[in-house]
Amino acid sequence: MTTKSTLRRRRTATGLALAGVLALSGCAGNAATAPEATGSASGGSGSGLKQPDVNGDGKVVIGVLSPGDINDHGYYQSFVDSADAFAKEKGWTIIKRGSVPPSDALTAARAMCQQHVDMVALGASELKTAIPASEEPVCGKTVWYMPSASDTDVHPRVLLSADDPNQSLFAAGYAAGLKMKAAGYTKAGFITGSKADFSVAAAKAFQAGIREVVPKGTVTSTYTGDFNDSAKAKEATQAQISQGIKVVYPYLGGATDAAAQLAEQGGALTLTPGTDRCDSTSPKFDISVIFSMGDYFHAALEEFAENNLKTGTARVWKLGVDPYPTVKICRPEGDQAKQLEQFMHKIGTDKIDPAAEVKRLG
Repeated sequence: MTTKSTLRRRRTATGLALAGVLALSGCAGNAATAPEATGSASGGSGSGLKQPDVNGDGKVVIGVLSPGDINDHGYYQSFVDSADAFAKEKGWTIIKRGSVPPSDALTAARAMCQQHVDMVALGASELKTAIPASEEPVCGKTVWYMPSASDTDVHPRVLLSADDPNQSLFAAGYAAGLKMKAAGYTKAGFITGSKADFSVAAAKAFQAGIREVVPKGTVTSTYTGDFNDSAKAKEATQAQISQGIKVVYPYLGGATDAAAQLAEQGGALTLTPGTDRCDSTSPKFDISVIFSMGDYFHAALEEFAENNLKTGTARVWKLGVDPYPTVKICRPEGDQAKQLEQFMHKIGTDKIDPAAEVKRLG
């Protein structure tokens, strides 16, 4: 989902290995909890603050705030899964809270800082309203991380992580186009939540990618108004299948699996909204579109552990250059995987301009 600003971004109930020896505390649901387990860590100086034990209390605590359901098996969960896996390895503590409305983000961030966290990690750019707290005394000894949207400014205490949804969604459409061409399909569907700038742009990029392979391909977009309402997602999926649509992209949050399961039952191909789920059997996915914020966050945590997190900057991830974002056909036929790899390489080397192609074909 750009990084949701995109549902964006990002990516994984993931293939990260869960290693570690110390217990990790924090809640597994959407309500905030106080930490129990603690661990010790040390770091050098960076951005004027010692990482990872930024507040110098002898333990490392990461506070995670997400605007979505952190048990959605997809985009939002990938963020906390990455934090959990890395923290367990390091003996750190995670405090997490999901389903935070943007209107409550500032208050929620202050509450996190009051629990003596060393990092405040915002799960998506919808929570950028929390950033002013980063310069308040209550958060004086914290560093911050957030997936970036195009309208997010750089702040001194925040590392922004961004990708270009024109790249990942364009490549997703291209992968779908390869499957559609092989099967003789021309109709695809795109099901998402609110009709916002990012979701409309994602649908256009998806359609443009399909038309790179199937010039007469069409995409029917349905906006349910809610990324997590499974009933609405299933209703939209059934309506699209009834129209003869053979590829369904559930660009959703918590409602992803309900839509994908119904699409699979209806004989339609499906794609993931950010994570690698090629191994999933219920539901089964045909294409993994991997832009999980969890993967980006994992990279940031590695830097944080090494006292090398560069706050006050924005890192931009590029398709065809970095490990993420990327797209994978789960069960490729013939040279489909090779064609997709070559297509992404052309984007990475600027031989293809996704923005221009989306404008032309989307």
